[in-house]
Amino acid sequence: MQVGPAMRRMRKVLSWAVFLITLLAVAMATGWSRADSAHQAQNRPKPTAPAQALRTTADHTRHPALQQVFKSGRDVTAACLSCHSEAEKQFKQTIHWTWIGYTDEKGKRLGKAGDSLNNFCLSANNMQDKACNSCHPGWQDRQQGVNCLTCHGRKPINWSEAFEDYNAFADSDDPEEIEIAAEIQAEIQAAARSIGLPTRENCGECHFKGGGGDGVKHGDLDTSLTRPEKTLDVHMGMDGQNFACTRCHTTVRHVVAGRIYSKPAFEERTSLIQDDLSAKITCESCHGATPHQPGHKADDHTDKVACQSCHIPSFARALPTKMSWDWSQAGRLKDGRKYAEKDSLGKETYLSIKGAMRWEQNVRPEYAWFNGSMRTLTVKDTIDPSATVPVAAPAGSPGDAASRIFPFKIHQGRQPYDKVHKNLLAPLLSGPDGYWTTLNWPEALSRGMQFSGVPFSGEFDFVDSTYAMPTTHMVAPKENAVSCTECHVGKNSRLADVPGVYMPARDRSRALDSVAWVVVLASLLGVSLHVLGRIFSNGRHRNEV
Repeated sequence: MQVGPAMRRMRKVLSWAVFLITLLAVAMATGWSRADSAHQAQNRPKPTAPAQALRTTADHTRHPALQQVFKSGRDVTAACLSCHSEAEKQFKQTIHWTWIGYTDEKGKRLGKAGDSLNNFCLSANNMQDKACNSCHPGWQDRQQGVNCLTCHGRKPINWSEAFEDYNAFADSDDPEEIEIAAEIQAEIQAAARSIGLPTRENCGECHFKGGGGDGVKHGDLDTSLTRPEKTLDVHMGMDGQNFACTRCHTTVRHVVAGRIYSKPAFEERTSLIQDDLSAKITCESCHGATPHQPGHKADDHTDKVACQSCHIPSFARALPTKMSWDWSQAGRLKDGRKYAEKDSLGKETYLSIKGAMRWEQNVRPEYAWFNGSMRTLTVKDTIDPSATVPVAAPAGSPGDAASRIFPFKIHQGRQPYDKVHKNLLAPLLSGPDGYWTTLNWPEALSRGMQFSGVPFSGEFDFVDSTYAMPTTHMVAPKENAVSCTECHVGKNSRLADVPGVYMPARDRSRALDSVAWVVVLASLLGVSLHVLGRIFSNGRHRNEV
């Protein structure tokens, strides 16, 4: 049966109609899907930690030792030690308790409880500056023993106030006060039973607030890492791996892996494939020495450039960090009173008790060769006041196989020094006799140096200083890593001040440039002669034909 032209046209029209209707339906479905996705994305809640099974084999809320009445912090520690018998003994051998890293070959004690200082709060005065002791993991003071819950407690509580209030009401005959005591004791018991492995909140209570406040000291450590998104830190992001600090800072017998002044955090860059018992403190531990896709040019850099240099494009990305602190400006008054000034970020730029300060956010690091060891000064070291004093500086060099180009926060300071003995000074800051109360430099310096056991001439001035801190947290997602052209560029290269390495685009050699141009010109000449030869050859061939 033959189909006429009219029928063929009708079929063609119907086919196109079906096609257009189908296309319209797909487009509408896609639009609805996108709109729905956009609506869901807009209303998506902030990242939360993925549900995890209990990682321990004990439920502390059921332990008989934790069902008692606790009248003091020491009672809580005794309950912990009834099971964890060696814990306190182990912990008291660590730097977290002693605040002494080690004593060097010259007899200088490196640590907050020793001779070390910085250009932030300057010194802990052999632990005599009580404001610094707020971060010490003991009950009120070192004599009352270890507070296990500083690191292992999950329920925030002001222990000092809780015990003081409980003991004030516990012996009362007043029914109302007895009821108050019972409520306080219930809070104490709930906190004592809320136990677990250290969280970012536990570690951050001190390390996020080093230098006297949130984000002051490190730049790559602040309270934004308590519940971060993956864009801030791919390892700690709650919508990602949600790592606790101890995932990398592995711990054995309460000794936490990490750098201690001039002692590197690691002896060798070993992957867990090579040694599955090594500390997971380096990037290579998990990612290996060549972490990129086979043939990727970035793997040619890992023997000279630290992973952090590319994968931490900036620090203080969520909260500002303090970048300079001038103690010489402290002591000014307004109308006879101490005063404060703040910047647009809401951070204090001047305090009568502390001087002038500058804060920055989303800061590009500075770069230097680093072998994992820091050169640090103490109150016993002689300085040159005619130059900027490096209170802490990275050790390393281009020729050192252990060194890598590493990112740092460089904090600028201006701090007191002894004009006669030529050493940095450690004033007493807190307490009734400290500078924050008296605003009297000679008196505060004299008291502080007495605690340090170092002579003070009585003559002082202020000197410019720097303090370098390695930047190793706030690892960005790989798509936000530093691009090649941020370093390999003639102007404003990230590595402009890094010596001892030849970098294409950043550096030039006249001799090498001359050789290259000779090669280029010779190549052009050769190509030109070849083209001319072909032209003449083709012309002759046509004439012959």
